[in-house]
Amino acid sequence: MNSPVKKVVVLGGGTSGWISAALLKKILGSAIQLELVESDAIGTIGVGEATIPPIKHLNNVLGINEAEFLRETKATIKLGINFENWKSQGHSYLHSFGAAGKSLAFCHFHHLLKRANQLEDDSHLWQYDLNYLCAKAGKFAQIKSKDPIIELPYAYHFDAGLYAKFLRKFSEKIGVIRTEGLVEHVEQCPNSGHITSLKLKSGQTVTGDLFIDCSGFKGVLIQEKLRTGYEDWSHLLQCDRAIAVPSERLEKTLPYTRSIAHAAGWQWRIPLQHRNGNGLVYSSSHCSEQQAMDTIMGNLDSKAIADPKVIKFQTGRRYQQWNKNVIAIGLSSGFLEPLESTSIHLVQSAVVRLAHLFPHQGINSSLVDEFNKQSATEFEQIRDFLVLHYHATERTDSDFWQDMRHMKIPDSLAHKIEIFKQSGRLFREQNDLFTDSSWLQVMLGQGIVPQDYHPIANIMSDEKLAEMLRKVKEIKQAPIDKLPSHDEFLRIFCQQ
Repeated sequence: MNSPVKKVVVLGGGTSGWISAALLKKILGSAIQLELVESDAIGTIGVGEATIPPIKHLNNVLGINEAEFLRETKATIKLGINFENWKSQGHSYLHSFGAAGKSLAFCHFHHLLKRANQLEDDSHLWQYDLNYLCAKAGKFAQIKSKDPIIELPYAYHFDAGLYAKFLRKFSEKIGVIRTEGLVEHVEQCPNSGHITSLKLKSGQTVTGDLFIDCSGFKGVLIQEKLRTGYEDWSHLLQCDRAIAVPSERLEKTLPYTRSIAHAAGWQWRIPLQHRNGNGLVYSSSHCSEQQAMDTIMGNLDSKAIADPKVIKFQTGRRYQQWNKNVIAIGLSSGFLEPLESTSIHLVQSAVVRLAHLFPHQGINSSLVDEFNKQSATEFEQIRDFLVLHYHATERTDSDFWQDMRHMKIPDSLAHKIEIFKQSGRLFREQNDLFTDSSWLQVMLGQGIVPQDYHPIANIMSDEKLAEMLRKVKEIKQAPIDKLPSHDEFLRIFCQQ
């Protein structure tokens, strides 16, 4: 019979390790002991500096003061991601965290706009999106309203290394034990194969009932010890390298991430309070390292303040994120490139899933199977959303983009695209991280135009439709002039 899980050991620090430790200890409290093992001698990847709105839920559950968090992590506000040169050279669109317009029951707003466009109204979706309007105006403030039409959902850009330090300080205050050391040997039970302890080079032994592997791409427990295996998705997401380099802060910090497509990949630009985060994600089969280095270094907005760092990766996921008494979280569980800033969310999501399915009276197969099923579905849904950006393109200027246009995509994605093309309908999968609004913005932004609209869009006369659109646009535009600039907001709010 399984023994109760009383002690959890997290192997590895960084963002993944400290999110795991902080959230589990906060949720489970005295029900568990929690020890985190890390070594200052091991560096972290530390390029995951952009997030999506659920990060706010994480901070709220932890009880973190937002102003303190913004100060300590040198964070800025993120209203969305601006995709440049993805559909075609010179074209751009914003995937915002908001929802455009105002929908009717059973009829999304874009159907109304589609009908209006056929009546010679030349306005576009983003003119009805408050996040877009604020992003382009460089404005931001927290809008407190019960009316969803003027919600302004947001996330953050932050220094991942500073966030890990912030969470370490928080975690140790609530009872997480940190042990410094390098793992020399991993002990297993000869009968069950479960991990029983970590033997450190210092001679110390760390025992536990449940182990969380946050050891990065190596997967010290999940792969090197348990040989769990990896499902390779590099045929769908062909980029397998990144070059990261920080640069000096710009005078004005934009409240959004920039994603700029190049001949064999794309470049990120992330504004922080003290510097800029930059990087190039690229396919090594379409571009040499020197070519990639020339591309990123030749496209910085400001002076580099450190040497560029090359990171190799393989997109995909572990066949089992939970194997025996080891749960892989973060890079050890799989990797989906940072195109939609999902890396930190996948950490958060895995810890929340574990909290829901925590094996209080011992590990059993039903809990493990459900965890792995939910994890696989989440990875696959995010994968499809990322593939959409690459596949739906009009670019023909390089072998990379030609290959992206003509690759075979998952049936699940092909079905979603075809429904939207024919009817403008969007059907969100259960628990899909990305909302209908997200799918809509990327499909339209990448050039997928629906041929039809929902018949409910015809219930209004031409005059009433025009009047409704005018009013919605006015409501969305109204807050802009009253909002402070993004930098002014940060200056005032961080002083609190």
